[in-house]
Amino acid sequence: MSASTLPRTAAGLGLRRTLLGPLQAASPGDFDFLECAPDNWIGVGGRFGAALRDLSSRHPLVCHGLSLSLGSTDPFDDTYLRKLRHFLDEHRVPVFSEHLSYCSADGQLYDLLPIPFTEEAVRHVSGRIRQVQDALGRRIAVENISYYAAPYQAMPEIDFINAVLAEADCDLLLDVNNIYVNAINHRYDAGEFLAALPGERIAYFHIAGHYDEADDLKVDTHGAPVKPDVFALLDAACARFGPRPTLLERDFNIPPYADLVAELGQVRAVLDQYAASAERHARA
Repeated sequence: MSASTLPRTAAGLGLRRTLLGPLQAASPGDFDFLECAPDNWIGVGGRFGAALRDLSSRHPLVCHGLSLSLGSTDPFDDTYLRKLRHFLDEHRVPVFSEHLSYCSADGQLYDLLPIPFTEEAVRHVSGRIRQVQDALGRRIAVENISYYAAPYQAMPEIDFINAVLAEADCDLLLDVNNIYVNAINHRYDAGEFLAALPGERIAYFHIAGHYDEADDLKVDTHGAPVKPDVFALLDAACARFGPRPTLLERDFNIPPYADLVAELGQVRAVLDQYAASAERHARA
């Protein structure tokens, strides 16, 4: 399975328990796929488990992990990896992604922390990604994270990400909002960062809202509508790489379902703008 089973112009929503009712009752065309965190759903039964099975039987479901802690030195939980593989197979998940970060050090830290940008870290995290891919029997995608306190950097962030993608031979979940937030907070050019990414490895996009703490400090919250500048960066990503399946993230301050669908319509407008051009290139 791969993200190529999703249409390049697919627009998706996050599967949240508070949205189960509206998602199950959704009109055709409201969304094209759903994304869930398997950590929150593995082993869940009752009405929530039934709702998940119903939704995944009717809509493509992608999965975005929270707890593998790819950058950590803690050993992986083999039992969890077996359960995760079964979950992905059971729900016919076309793509699984995790954060290019760590969230454990002799126990869970409950935060996504940045990995030092060093050659040693590239080798370490790439080996762990390959270990996960072997355990799951599939390629995975890793997501560029937002970060605020930068650890030791022997290389730029873009070089670190590209080195990991190449050495691990994995895909990229490109979070457009995270590029925007990091570019402001760490003083680099978002367009140049975008241009240096390997487009052939991009599985899908994330787009989300953030909080403007100050002109030079943005906080990735997933708790507000997407800002115009982030939509502009999504436009630039589609112009460079072609449209890709795009997930609208909203984790709290969740608005009425109709408002989410309306915002997803803005995402569709960007993707559709580049669909005809991408189709021409594919036939060339």
